Amino acid sequence: MRTTFRPLALGSAFALALAACKPSAPPQPPPPEVGVVEAKSQTVPLQRELVGRLSPFRSSDVRARVAGVLLKRVYTEGSDVKEGQLMFQIDPAPLKAVLDAAQANLTSAQATYANAHVAAERARQLAPQKYVSASDLDSAEANERSSAAAVQQAQANVNTARINLGYTAVTAPISGRSGMQQVTEGALVGQGDTTLLTTIDQIDPLYVNFAMAVNEYDALKNSSNVSLAGQGQAKVSITLSNGSTYDQPGTIDFADATVDPSTGSVSLRAKLPNPDKTLLPGSFVSFKADLGTRTGVFLVPQAAVLRDTVGPYAMVVGADGNVTRKNLTVDGQQGSNWAVTGGLATGDKIVVDGLQKVKEGQPAKPTPWQPQAAPGAQTAAAPAAKQ
Repeated sequence: MRTTFRPLALGSAFALALAACKPSAPPQPPPPEVGVVEAKSQTVPLQRELVGRLSPFRSSDVRARVAGVLLKRVYTEGSDVKEGQLMFQIDPAPLKAVLDAAQANLTSAQATYANAHVAAERARQLAPQKYVSASDLDSAEANERSSAAAVQQAQANVNTARINLGYTAVTAPISGRSGMQQVTEGALVGQGDTTLLTTIDQIDPLYVNFAMAVNEYDALKNSSNVSLAGQGQAKVSITLSNGSTYDQPGTIDFADATVDPSTGSVSLRAKLPNPDKTLLPGSFVSFKADLGTRTGVFLVPQAAVLRDTVGPYAMVVGADGNVTRKNLTVDGQQGSNWAVTGGLATGDKIVVDGLQKVKEGQPAKPTPWQPQAAPGAQTAAAPAAKQ
């Protein structure tokens, strides 16, 4: 009995010693600390980034309205002209001769009418005494009426000749920026057609023509949380080629009532002041349009919105402290934020800083996120603080 008990006791002691020497499991690391923003529903401007093409407010062709030889160009090409300003001179001599002939015919018709009028008056005086027959009276009055009509016709010919003579001085139909001369001096113009001499474009203000897909346009009009601005109230802000913003805002003044069948889009137009005439028609511009307001929008920092094959999403720290993924509906950019219209609820803690530390279903410690100033802003602020 003593011999058997001793090996058993030694084995138990050895096992206990091995168990005491076994290392214990490491403690769990604390949840990562992340910067979050709380989702808040807001009413924000409804903005769209669009591209349009500039066109003149008014454009007019300057044409030769009578036939003749072009004598000279009076204006300077590319200069600003006023309405009624002389631009071209057509040889007036042939039309002056036509006017003189028309005036001579008028004088002859007036003399004929004077004779016919005297004869008719005499016949009317002698008719009661039966010195003139009724048929002679009728003939005299008929000649009087015919000669009076001839005078009117001759007067109309004089007026027409005078108008045509006036057309030899080609003037500007509108005020604006003149174009290049299309016909050289010495050319025969207006022969059988109204020859184009040049064009005039009024470039202050300008029109910005653009289009919007009909599906998007209808969605905005029929959305319950969208309030579109009235005509003449929706603002546009042009971005210049150097990245700066044009200092003259425009307003949307027209929306077409039909859809272009070739593109499936609706044509819209904005009116843009151009007092310095720095913008030129025909060029494309990018601009931001404030179409109205939208309610129930969450402004989420751009760094918090991620994308994959499914679409945009954000990581949110739930009430239980665990991280969950929420798929988002993003409706454009609002400053440095994304405008989110679906997928979030008021009070959601959206992870902005520390996204690389979190995993879906794992805990995280949320702390308020504070946006950092841009390096350029810090550099600019330092001298001011020093002063």
